[in-house]
Amino acid sequence: MKLGAFSISLSVKDIAKSRNFYLKLGFEIFGGNIDQNWLILKNDSCVIGLFQGMFEGNILTFNPGWDQEAQALADYTDVREIQRTLKQQGIHLETEADPSSSGPAHIVLKDPDGNVIMLDQHV
Repeated sequence: MKLGAFSISLSVKDIAKSRNFYLKLGFEIFGGNIDQNWLILKNDSCVIGLFQGMFEGNILTFNPGWDQEAQALADYTDVREIQRTLKQQGIHLETEADPSSSGPAHIVLKDPDGNVIMLDQHV
């Protein structure tokens, strides 16, 4: 099962302060829109998302179909296939993708400690 690109999505209180902090750590702005309260930052292959007022808590994010540069992969495991496999293994999903759909979709689950994991496919 290929989960795709990995990042952590951080719920921040002040996106400008958080941006400035992570820029000092050597991250660079990779995408997003600060006026919409979200940014994607990169440092080498490390990716973090900063999101103000969009969700509570932090989220481990995987993007099936993308590499760490947000480029489409020719070979990947579709999020619906990942969903099917997880459900067969008895893992509860908080949010499910429509199994009859194709293209972009996402699923959400929690690990045993309550950490939120989102598989967010954009291709």
